[in-house]
Amino acid sequence: MPLKIRHLEVFNALFEAGSVSNAAQRLNLTQPAVSIALGNLESELGFRLFHRNRGFFAPTGEALQLRGEISQGLMALARVEQRADDIRQGWAGGFSLASNGALAMNFLPRLIADFQVEYPGTHVEMRVHSSRQIADWTASGQIDIGLIDTPVPVAGLKAEVFAMECMCIMRADDPLAAQEVITPTCLAGRGMIGVNGDHVTDRQIKRLMLEVGKPLRYRAFCYYYAIARNMVAAGGGLAIIDPINASADLGDGVVCRAFKPQVRHETAMISSRDHPPAHGGADMQDFIRRHLAQYTLPDSPASSSLS
Repeated sequence: MPLKIRHLEVFNALFEAGSVSNAAQRLNLTQPAVSIALGNLESELGFRLFHRNRGFFAPTGEALQLRGEISQGLMALARVEQRADDIRQGWAGGFSLASNGALAMNFLPRLIADFQVEYPGTHVEMRVHSSRQIADWTASGQIDIGLIDTPVPVAGLKAEVFAMECMCIMRADDPLAAQEVITPTCLAGRGMIGVNGDHVTDRQIKRLMLEVGKPLRYRAFCYYYAIARNMVAAGGGLAIIDPINASADLGDGVVCRAFKPQVRHETAMISSRDHPPAHGGADMQDFIRRHLAQYTLPDSPASSSLS
């Protein structure tokens, strides 16, 4: 089936833009060219990809099934083009890493900048996605280094786990800020910002609250620790998050306090067993290790290989 890259680009643009006119503008093509490319792609595949309704295009079930594969294929091609461009420009080397929201906002940007000072000329590509997607990318060699929540959901990976002790954050003017240690009883009746309701952190907090017989009231869920901190800064309540985002010096009026009993967050640094990291990747792994050490508990699990 002779699929063309342009056809896949048209599919992707239509999927995201929702109309031929918007897709054409994104791709710098005429609207008839987009319509023809889509028609050719649907003919090659043997099924429709979009429902047409007054100029708007809604993906069919078949299109939803193809979306992930097409996106990964286009990203892989973009990586080849980027690597070729790096070689033309004389970069000393380059590698890719990906993280979920735990480390992407208040840890990796500074770490990458410091790494490039120590290793000048190294090109770094950083992506942000779900732990599951990052594990898939890493196992297939599309990403050199992944930083994800445990448990690691994909086989064929080497994993090094960093266990951390979560902290309670609140605004500096909150009465709880006067306490050195926050306990479950302190949370009774307070509005909490959770991760997603079923995150490992949320489950630990719920269990601790049940043990002391106190109610737990969630005001909002936000998926990323860094966003939970932003919501606390805006007056949204309290949150229990990882120590990296909790202790970051952001000047946002948020302070962190120890929380007992211990609530753990585990980050896994993963790499493929079958695809060694690109040039510079091993140095970055050591760099990450050193910078995470200050937050890591002494009983952090050892490295492992997942078959």
